[in-house]
Amino acid sequence: MTAKQSIRVLLAEDQTMLRGALAALLELEHDIEVVAQAADGREAQRLEREHHPDIVVTDIEMPQMTGLEFASHLKDSGSQARVIILTTFARPGYLRRALDAGAHGYLLKDRPASELAEAIRRVHSGLRAVDPALAAEAWAADADPLSDRERQILQRAGDGRSSADIATELHLSEGTVRNYLSEAIAKLGAANRTDAARIARTRGWL
Repeated sequence: MTAKQSIRVLLAEDQTMLRGALAALLELEHDIEVVAQAADGREAQRLEREHHPDIVVTDIEMPQMTGLEFASHLKDSGSQARVIILTTFARPGYLRRALDAGAHGYLLKDRPASELAEAIRRVHSGLRAVDPALAAEAWAADADPLSDRERQILQRAGDGRSSADIATELHLSEGTVRNYLSEAIAKLGAANRTDAARIARTRGWL
């Protein structure tokens, strides 16, 4: 009789202390193995290709590539890894975007570590692991009017990046960046790009 194989997990979290603590706690579980740890989205992307984990546990806000962008990349690439978002954002807009990006779980960082382990088992078995109250609130909330590109650009603009910097990073022209920003500002009824980013973040769309 062969031993049951452990659930292979990739952790993606930019806070070193929290990432280490999560890894240590998960390693105490008899059926879970943390095979890799990433400090940013690009590293997570590389490590997922190298280690082929069963489950990816990722934060939303990370350098290089957000957790939602990473989840969307895995979905589009045909990866077999299932994604659990672990975040401080208890807003329905984020949950809706996470599920749209292909995530199978959405947990808050203030929950007990035992709940994360149970969520990993649940998602690995093909089910979802989402707080039911937050899920109900999410589907009752207003739909996100922003396109993926508008969201990418507005997020960077809200962080104080210039149109030129955004254009260089996303391989677009400055005029195209300004057009996307204008569309986003109009959709949100905002006064300017800063106001638009504030509104979008308040509603959980960034």
